[in-house]
Amino acid sequence: MRQAGNPTKGAAHQAGRGEPEGIPPDNTGRKQSQFRKGQSGNPSGRPRGSRNKTTIAMEELLDGEADAIVRKAVEQAKSGDPVALRLCIERIIPPRRERPINFELPSIQAPADALKATAALIAAVGSGDVTPSEAAELAKLIEGFMKSLEATDLADRIAKLEKMITHESSPK
Repeated sequence: MRQAGNPTKGAAHQAGRGEPEGIPPDNTGRKQSQFRKGQSGNPSGRPRGSRNKTTIAMEELLDGEADAIVRKAVEQAKSGDPVALRLCIERIIPPRRERPINFELPSIQAPADALKATAALIAAVGSGDVTPSEAAELAKLIEGFMKSLEATDLADRIAKLEKMITHESSPK
C-alpha cells in the first residue's frame, strides 16, 4: 500500500508498474507485451529429435502387443464389426491421394498450342471430366513446358546471333 508522504512510492513509481523492464512504453493504446515482434519466446526451441512423452509411453504400452491387437481387430472385422472392418480396410487399401486423369491434352509444340491446351483444360473442367484442382496441376505442367520451350527458343536465337556476329567480325 502507498503511504502518504513517502516520496519513493509516488506517482512516478506507480506509472511504471506492470511494464517489463527494458521495454519502452507503448502509446498506441494497445496492451504492452513482454515479447518483442520477431523474437521467439524460446529461441533454443525444442531439441531436434526429441519425441513427445505421450507417444513414447503409448509405444511402450503397445510394444510386444501389436500382433495380438492386429489379430483381434481382424477377428472382429471378420465377425462383422463395422468399425474394425473399416479400420482393416483403411490399412490394407489406403485412400487414393490422386487418380489418373482420362483427358487428352492437345500436343504443345509452339506458344499458340498452349492456348489450345488451356482451352481444352477449361472445357474439361466445365464438363466435369477434370476437377478444378486437377486442372490447376495440369496448367502448371503446361506452364513449365512453355517455359522450357521459351528457354530453348531463346538459346537458339542467341546462338544464331553469336554466329552472325563472329562471321561479321572475322576478316574476309
